[in-house]
Amino acid sequence: MDDKLSTTLRQYLTFTLEKALYAMDIAKVREVLEYTEITRVPRTPEFLRGVINVRGRAVPVVDMRLKFGMSRTVPTVNTCIIISEVELDGETTILGVLADSVQEVFDLEPDQIEPAPRLGARINSGFIDGMGKHGEDFVIILNIDKVFSSEELAVVLDVGDKEALAA
Repeated sequence: MDDKLSTTLRQYLTFTLEKALYAMDIAKVREVLEYTEITRVPRTPEFLRGVINVRGRAVPVVDMRLKFGMSRTVPTVNTCIIISEVELDGETTILGVLADSVQEVFDLEPDQIEPAPRLGARINSGFIDGMGKHGEDFVIILNIDKVFSSEELAVVLDVGDKEALAA
């Protein structure tokens, strides 16, 4: 974990994917929206579900369950889209993250966060900032800037740009 991040109290938004609890830094979250119909864009990766209209702007939406090798998200009354800011190569882009449900915002002290577990050389866990405890549950703390490769994010950005031009 980054040393400058480990010296202060942090706030995280928790959300679920299948039965696991995940969190992302609240500073990366713009807003949480109720699930809305997503417009599919042809010839895009499976995890890129499409785009939604957020105040006149085409925002790409990714299915985190598919990205993490789980089954496709089936919308329920609790399904949400977390509008987040993702940084890549010094540029910030807006991205919708599909989650089964959003739980709450909570604080974690640096000493409540353990390093990401070592999963072997073949498994990339660089997108996990650490593991926290929330009550009796473990929380997987994601670094949203590292969840997607630069190639994947380039496709997502390209989709958002093309949809914005088509509007």
